[in-house]
Amino acid sequence: MRILITTAGSRGDVAPYTGLGAALRDAGHEVALAATRSFAPLAEEAGLEFRPLPADPRSHGDVRGKRELLGAAAAFLTDLGEGFAGAVAEDTDLLLLSTTTAPLGWHVAEATGIPSMGVYLQPTAPTGDFAPTVAGARSLGRFGNRAAGRFTLHMADRVFEPAVARLRERLELPPLTAARMRRRQQEATRPVLHGFSTALVPRPSDWADHLTVTGCWWPYVDAARRLPAELEDFLAAGPPPVLIGFGSMAAGEGERLGAIAVRALRRAGMRGILQSGSAELVAAGAGAGDDILGIGDVPHALLFPRLAAVVHHAGAGTAAAAVRAGVPSVTVPVAADQPFWAGRLAAIGAGTAPIPFPSLTAERLADALTTAVRDPSYARAAAAAGRHAAAEDGAGGVVTAVRRFALPSSEPGRYR
Repeated sequence: MRILITTAGSRGDVAPYTGLGAALRDAGHEVALAATRSFAPLAEEAGLEFRPLPADPRSHGDVRGKRELLGAAAAFLTDLGEGFAGAVAEDTDLLLLSTTTAPLGWHVAEATGIPSMGVYLQPTAPTGDFAPTVAGARSLGRFGNRAAGRFTLHMADRVFEPAVARLRERLELPPLTAARMRRRQQEATRPVLHGFSTALVPRPSDWADHLTVTGCWWPYVDAARRLPAELEDFLAAGPPPVLIGFGSMAAGEGERLGAIAVRALRRAGMRGILQSGSAELVAAGAGAGDDILGIGDVPHALLFPRLAAVVHHAGAGTAAAAVRAGVPSVTVPVAADQPFWAGRLAAIGAGTAPIPFPSLTAERLADALTTAVRDPSYARAAAAAGRHAAAEDGAGGVVTAVRRFALPSSEPGRYR
């Protein structure tokens, strides 16, 4: 079967689909990944065909508050919708749509007759069990959680509306609002699979049967891949260090954050690795020395298990990687769903209480690091969550669902 996986956003929104795509390829399918152009190397490393999507989330500036987030998202989605249909080849048999691309992909599926399935990294369907991921970690009660979940989807539809209108015009489809299309999808009960671990978020008790949780889809890492020699030497030179990084967040604040990180490491008496990321984090200040190393991009799966703790922004992918490695987290959430994942790590005891990004200081970071590393309960909880996540076969669950869903129909090249 010819499968196209579509996703868009930051690295954490794309990398998990490389592992998923590789698993589907190994199961005998022809798999292509459509994402923004900067992620072509990830797809190629995983042996997947790559199809570029014409948008880049970085082109809309650094995002901190909710108003800026909504504005940047609308602009990004408009760019994305302009060329989304072009990434779908005529011989595609199945579309696998991420949280970000599904509200556009549904319209392409309508125009082409290609069936689709949802493959989401976040729980988006309203539930009484917890508030929507963009609302943080605090429960609003069962009624309030469901109401907030419906409101969040309503707001998402408003953000998608301009992109949807343009896309339907290009596809020569009659006008249809984003909200109406979402209702159609819900009524059709098409499968939606979720690639997060139930170690962090148990499957909601009130979800419909077509909404399933498979476990995480781990980013592809070649079996021959190794950490850089300089990093290996650093790891071998002393006790396990802590990693400090902010992923795709805090662009342009590397020097300030680096100074905070160095002071915190000195105050806590720990060795540290600073991962540059979008912030371009650097070991700044007079306290930087041989026991602090700066690095670029390396696979979390190879590095995290060798650390004492990870300081991160609590993006879904990084939070999952910390759980997989069984190491404690110190979270500094910045925006979007990051406070939610930070709260989940704290709730299961695998992470300290989140430090909101605007409140980050060297003193607060040092205190949190000391707690995470010196209190053995955090390591025990993280290890237990890691064992739970390891027992889940997330990609295998999708492979099975695709096999069950994609039954040959009487029309050549089409599946129902």
